[in-house]
Amino acid sequence: MCNACVIESVKKRMLSRRDMLKGAAAGVVGAAGLGAAVPVSHAMSAGDVSDMTHELHEEFPTYFGSQQFFREQLFNYDEHKFNVFELRLNEHTGTHVDAPLHFSADGLSVAEIPVKNLVCPLCVIDIRARAADNADTEVTPDDLKAWISDHGPIPDNACVAMNSGWSNHVDSEKFRNVQDEKMHFPGFHIEATTMLLEETNAAGMAVDTLSLDLGTSGDFATHYAWLPTGRWGIECLANLDSVPAAGATLIVGAPKHRGGTGGPARVFAMV
Repeated sequence: MCNACVIESVKKRMLSRRDMLKGAAAGVVGAAGLGAAVPVSHAMSAGDVSDMTHELHEEFPTYFGSQQFFREQLFNYDEHKFNVFELRLNEHTGTHVDAPLHFSADGLSVAEIPVKNLVCPLCVIDIRARAADNADTEVTPDDLKAWISDHGPIPDNACVAMNSGWSNHVDSEKFRNVQDEKMHFPGFHIEATTMLLEETNAAGMAVDTLSLDLGTSGDFATHYAWLPTGRWGIECLANLDSVPAAGATLIVGAPKHRGGTGGPARVFAMV
């Protein structure tokens, strides 16, 4: 179908929908005037909901330093009466999911991660005080033990998230924090990762930095230990300060493209 045909069809549909809405509104007013009951839909209340997702844009900082998100406007409202952008992006850009396939030969793709594993208890490990003084600090087994001492066992299918306060730097060069040709930001120590693997049934791991591993890591030990077991990760998580250390439920809106190693996600936490 030609572009002109598409544009004309959209215009007709918009006019038709406008007339329909006007008629529906008049019907409601008439029914109210006659004393008829107007049905109202009631959705379940989700309590407090926090958006854990950074806004994605062309200048969003990336692990490799180069731009990974691009967009081109194909149609605009002034000329065509509707807007359409074409997007091109690296899967691991912005707040995004790491699927098991990302660091394994034949792991689950992002489309294959079971939905039940993407709605999970959220456990927040707060290392902000250390990270403020030391960009190379890591989540350790002692941090996990302290959380367990305060809140009880890590729940099955949980996502264990590092709150280093690093999301506050997302609009500055400190988010990548390059010094001596190496990035410096917190991550999960391999010993903490091993503890989660051996002593819990956690399904996910999340960080507010660019990598599950420490910024200076050269071997991606946590990635290689965690992801090939069928578990997933989230990088560049936002707003961890807005949720409690325990008691929130994380909802991961992971993308579903065939064979994907991950992808940008809309992530929420409900309390």
